Amino acid sequence: MSGAARAGTARLAALALLTCSLWPARADNTNQEYYTALINVTVQEPGRGAPLTFRIDRGRYGLDSPKAEVRGQVLAPLPIHGVADHLGCDPQTRFFIPPNIKQWIALLQRGNCTFKEKISRAAFHNAVAVVIYNNKSKEEPVTMTHPGTGDIIAVMITELRGKDILSYLEKNISVQMTIAVGTRMPPKNFSRGSLVFVSISFIVLMIISSAWLIFYFIQKIRYTHARDRNQRRLGDAAKKAISKLTTRTVKKGDKETDPDFDHCAVCIESYKQNDVVRILPCKHVFHKSCVDPWLSEHCTCPMCKLNILKALGIVPNLPCTDNAAFDMERLTRTQALNRRSALGDLASDNSLGLEPLRTSGISPLPQDGELTPRTGEINIAVTKEWFIIASFGLLSALTLCYMIIRATASLNTNEVEWF
Repeated sequence: MSGAARAGTARLAALALLTCSLWPARADNTNQEYYTALINVTVQEPGRGAPLTFRIDRGRYGLDSPKAEVRGQVLAPLPIHGVADHLGCDPQTRFFIPPNIKQWIALLQRGNCTFKEKISRAAFHNAVAVVIYNNKSKEEPVTMTHPGTGDIIAVMITELRGKDILSYLEKNISVQMTIAVGTRMPPKNFSRGSLVFVSISFIVLMIISSAWLIFYFIQKIRYTHARDRNQRRLGDAAKKAISKLTTRTVKKGDKETDPDFDHCAVCIESYKQNDVVRILPCKHVFHKSCVDPWLSEHCTCPMCKLNILKALGIVPNLPCTDNAAFDMERLTRTQALNRRSALGDLASDNSLGLEPLRTSGISPLPQDGELTPRTGEINIAVTKEWFIIASFGLLSALTLCYMIIRATASLNTNEVEWF
């Protein structure tokens, strides 16, 4: 990874850490702590020996309710003008309280008016507690807020349990209830305001990251195009220079056949009769088939590093690429052309054949089946880069959607409710 890429990654990591550190500090504290209520219900059916008992563990005390234990008989509002009253919102709401009942608990349904109105009407008729069951079957109890209701205990339960108790009351079956304090639940520092803040922060971070990635790859593509353009220019110049170099065929009695003469520095082989050699401006001699691919890529003598472009007066200001990366496609084509040229030279000189090359530092010449460029290999780097961008965008979108869904579900079940 380049220095710019590492610096950009570090900036993104720092921005992510800053966002995470700011999230709790900016979170909205509308969610309050609450207490769960443990409710035991006893049903005494006529003609049945042992009473039926069951427990409700998912009750929740109201935010303004005293957190205390209470016991009493459960009563529902009387019908108003022949119509059942389950809400307790009507000013004419009444309860029938048997004479022998000292403490009783009102059972009301959520909806139509505020919790404060329901609880205040039950307290007006001397109820010691109010149990309000939810009006949504799939929703858990919420933390009710009802300021100004005094010492009356208020608890919410699920709709299913509330309707179970109501079914017994409608049959005039006595129902006793005991409410006890359960577990204190800490506040959840996550609200709609924090959800919006986190979503915006995440989107901004994703936009900045995507913009940085796009900028990075655009710069990389521009650099690649400039490098390829320079390499093509250098390759054209190298071909022109190679065409001006002296080439000859080794004959019997030439100095190259002398055992004391230096071997080819590229393939480390001695020169033999009918070998085609290339003579550089520095007077160094190499096999033509060995040195031509080297010169096409490096344009310098393999031994003394003489720049043949400068020596021949071709593009003197163009630097050679002694340490440049190998362009495999161009090298393959160059080696193929050089191989054909060498074979043509040998044929014109009535040569019998060319010995296999054993080059040092240069790849062997490709076989006939390998002369076709492999487009998939050439474009694999670009494909991987765009795949990384697409994966990042998809992962970011899925993460944001998952976070919003989970946060919304949490808010629906844990937020403070007024009615």
